[in-house]
Amino acid sequence: MQITNETLFSSLRELAELIRSQKLTSTALTEAYLARLEKFGEQLGAVVTITKDLALKQAQRADEEIKAGKYKGLLHGIPYGVKDLLATKGIPTSWGATPYKDQVFDYDATLVKKLTEAGAVLIAKLAMVELAGGFGYNNADASFTGAGRTPWNKDFWSGGSSSGSGAAVSAGLVAFAIGSETSGSIICPASFCGVAGLRPTYGRVSRYGAMALCWTLDKLGPICRTADDCGIVLSAISGIDPMDASSIDKPFIYNNVENNKRFKLGIIKDSYKDAQASVKENFTNAIAELRKFADVDASVVLPDMPFSEVVSLIVEAEGASAFRDLIESGRGKELRDPNDRWGGFSGTAILAVDYIQALRLREPMKRAMDGLYSKYDALVSPSFPCVSYPADKPFDQVYKDIGFGAPVIEAGNAVGQPAISVPNGFGENNLPTGIQFTGKAWSELTLIEIASQYQKITDWHKKHPNL
Repeated sequence: MQITNETLFSSLRELAELIRSQKLTSTALTEAYLARLEKFGEQLGAVVTITKDLALKQAQRADEEIKAGKYKGLLHGIPYGVKDLLATKGIPTSWGATPYKDQVFDYDATLVKKLTEAGAVLIAKLAMVELAGGFGYNNADASFTGAGRTPWNKDFWSGGSSSGSGAAVSAGLVAFAIGSETSGSIICPASFCGVAGLRPTYGRVSRYGAMALCWTLDKLGPICRTADDCGIVLSAISGIDPMDASSIDKPFIYNNVENNKRFKLGIIKDSYKDAQASVKENFTNAIAELRKFADVDASVVLPDMPFSEVVSLIVEAEGASAFRDLIESGRGKELRDPNDRWGGFSGTAILAVDYIQALRLREPMKRAMDGLYSKYDALVSPSFPCVSYPADKPFDQVYKDIGFGAPVIEAGNAVGQPAISVPNGFGENNLPTGIQFTGKAWSELTLIEIASQYQKITDWHKKHPNL
C-alpha cells in the first residue's frame, strides 16, 4: 500500500492492524518514518541520533516473524523513539548535555528491552533539555541540539524536558515516543505539542538504564497520539524489575477501553482562573463535553500544602547528588544554559534537615490527595495555564508577561500520582492547549478511559501540523 502522511499520523491500533494483516510491512513503515525524521528532525530540534541501521534490522526481523505467524501484539513492527536519557547498547546516550554527548553504554535500559521484546522498532534517540532540566534552565535552547520547537509554530518551544519526544510525535516523525517526568516533563511537551502524554504512578515503570536526576521523583512514560495509544505502550513497559529497587509489582494490563461508563470528575477551580484567555475558554468548552459522560463538581480546591516548594527542594538536592562529579569537576561550564552552569552548586548547599523535612512532608501530602481522590474518579485541570513560549525568549521574561504556575502538576509529582494530558483546542499563535486528568496511585486505566471518552466525542487529536 502507498504510505501517506495520513498513514504516518495513524493511531497505534490502526498501524498495528495494517502490519498484522500484512497490508503494510514494518520495513516500509520504518523507511517512511526515517525519511521524515531526516527531513524535519533537525529543524525541530527533535533528534539527537537516528538509529537507521538498527531500525531496519529490527523492522526486517518483525516482518519475518509476522510472515511466519509469530505476531507479538500491537507494538510489533511499530517505529518509535526514546528520550536520550535511556541507555541503548552501542548507541550514544547524551542526556542532552555537551559533557555527555559521546557517552555510550554497553547495555539497553529495561524499558528499551521491553519494547524490543514487544517487537517495536527503535528509530531515534530524541532530544531533551540538558540533564532533564535539573539545574534550573531559563532558555528553550538548553541542549547541545538547540531549542526544541513545536511543529505547530516553529518559533515556539516544544516544551521540556522531553522536548524531542513531544515534537517528534506531533510532527509524525515516530509512531510514539518515550519521555520522562520529574516535575512536568511529559505533561508540558504533550500540551505544547498537541499530543497525549501519560505520567505513570511512581514505581510503575522501571528506570534501570535511565539517567537519574531525582531518584524519588523520576518517572518514565509514553507520549503518543491518543490516550488509547498511551495505554498500549504503558502495558508493554510497566512491571517490576529486579534491577530497579523502586519498581513495584503492578503490571498494567490493557486491552481496550470501555466507552460506556459514567464518571465522577472534580474540576480544580483555581487551576484556570489566572490562565491565558484561550486556555480558559478551551477548558470551559471541554468541561461542557465532559458533562456528556460524567457528573462534574466544579468546586474542588487542592489541599493548601507546599507541593511546589517540596518538589523544587528535592530536585535540587538529589540532582546535585546525581551530578556531583560534574559539579565538582568544573565541567558544568560546558552546559548550554548559563543557569545550568551554576545551578547545581545551590543544590550542594541544601541542608540535610531541610531535605529530610521535604521527604517527610510527602506522606501527609499523599494522605491529603488520597482523601480528595476518594470522592472522584479523577481531577481535571488545564494541562498548562498557557500555550507554548517563544523559543528565543528567556523564561523569566515570559513569566513576567503571562505569569506561571502549574500547581496540579507539582502536586501530582510530589506524591507520585499519575496524570494524562490530551489536546483540547488551540490558542494564541495557533498553538495547542491541553486538558489534564489526574488520579490516585495506580489509576492509569481510569484516566485513560476518561481521556479516551473525551477524545471519542472531540477531534482535537485528529488535527496535525502542516510542516
